[in-house]
Amino acid sequence: MDLKEWRKKTAKTSGALVRMRQQSYSDGALPGKHKLLMALAISAIIKCEPCVKGYVKLAYENGVTEEELLETLDVVMTMGGCPGEEWSMIAYDYWKKINNDNESNTKINNDKEGCCD
Repeated sequence: MDLKEWRKKTAKTSGALVRMRQQSYSDGALPGKHKLLMALAISAIIKCEPCVKGYVKLAYENGVTEEELLETLDVVMTMGGCPGEEWSMIAYDYWKKINNDNESNTKINNDKEGCCD
């Protein structure tokens, strides 16, 4: 089952999650992009690859700089040790792919559609 079909079958719950994300990652006392970086760090620590890719993409689309991303990944490595380093590399590799895709004007596409897209 793909995510679109799942969201149709679970519209109330899935819709609530979408609305929750929209609210949670909007600007407030903290800028939205900082909240996205927090979500990315948590996703890497819990080892959710679709979420890591989704939050890297959202971070990029919301103006996060490479330096901001790398500082966030420093926190992931500090909190996660060796596994944190591996997941930081996954996140950074995806960041590089997004940059390359944008430079060549190709569409950014996650390999697997995930809950955080």
